[in-house]
Amino acid sequence: MKKYVLAMLLMALVELAFGSPVLPDPRPVNDSIIVEFGNSGKMVFVVDNPDDFERLKNMDINQIIRELNIPDTKNNGELTVIEIRQKDGHKEIVSIYEDVGETEVTVGRYKLIVDETGNRTKVKLETSPKEEKDPSFRTYFNTDIGINSYFESGTIPGAGAAYGPKGWGSWNVGFHWMASQRLSKGAYWDFGLGVSWYNFKLDNPRYQVIGSENGIQFVNRTDVNGFKSKISASYLNALTMFKVDFGKINDTGRNGLRIGIGPYAGYRLGGRSKFVYRELNGSGRKKEKEPAGSYLNNFRYGIRGEVGFKSITFFTTYDFNPLFHQSLSPELHPVSFGIVF
Repeated sequence: MKKYVLAMLLMALVELAFGSPVLPDPRPVNDSIIVEFGNSGKMVFVVDNPDDFERLKNMDINQIIRELNIPDTKNNGELTVIEIRQKDGHKEIVSIYEDVGETEVTVGRYKLIVDETGNRTKVKLETSPKEEKDPSFRTYFNTDIGINSYFESGTIPGAGAAYGPKGWGSWNVGFHWMASQRLSKGAYWDFGLGVSWYNFKLDNPRYQVIGSENGIQFVNRTDVNGFKSKISASYLNALTMFKVDFGKINDTGRNGLRIGIGPYAGYRLGGRSKFVYRELNGSGRKKEKEPAGSYLNNFRYGIRGEVGFKSITFFTTYDFNPLFHQSLSPELHPVSFGIVF
């Protein structure tokens, strides 16, 4: 009676985990190979295809164990492993472990345990977490939120400079559609398109950025009470990155370090300067906006790096070309850093 019950439960588990299995043809098999080892070890191979027999001769025992995903056991019971294969080539491993008074049937993520060691038979169904598959190709969307600054001759301009940047308020926002190609286990090549916005807020709000035929000028507006001054620009970007995920390499999931690096290039979509002030006699809030096309570079190119751990990923970018036209001064190279969502 027990075997009938187990057979019914086994078929239900296979149907749940695998769908309708393809049962072997009723024709007789051509050959079987029995390998005996140790005191009681025995492995039986049933081969009904000459090609499979040739492949079996080229396999070692460790490769066979890996392909069948045979679970480790320290008990003295009998373990039977069955491979069920569908027409599309997909397969599922069914393992049946039998010991005195206890039977375990494992199909994929599901394990059925029948315990008859006590006065009453106990049946328990366990489910392991679903294994996350790593697709060979995928697409995704990410968002950058960070802050901007820039380097002049290898250093960030100080607060005393007319164009010294203010960290808080110099926001960087980017949206990118990305595609990722898996090269090997834990190694990926990502590429994508997106848009980003530069905002550079001046630390000294009294200076207004004005473009002219003589170049860019940072004018000290002593005639008004300035309290906000910034430059902004938007870009259409293309980027590519080589990424390594040590969590995937070491089979630790998201608990491993992730790094990535690659170049990018962008074309400027727009840009302007904004100066917000009040009159010295106490007037209301006023704004002056100037187009920035006459002094901002139309193209940008540089390098991007990413470092991540668990659910957090940080990014940084550095532009190799200056923010302003080379014929204009100063020569400032934008740098950004922040978080990727």
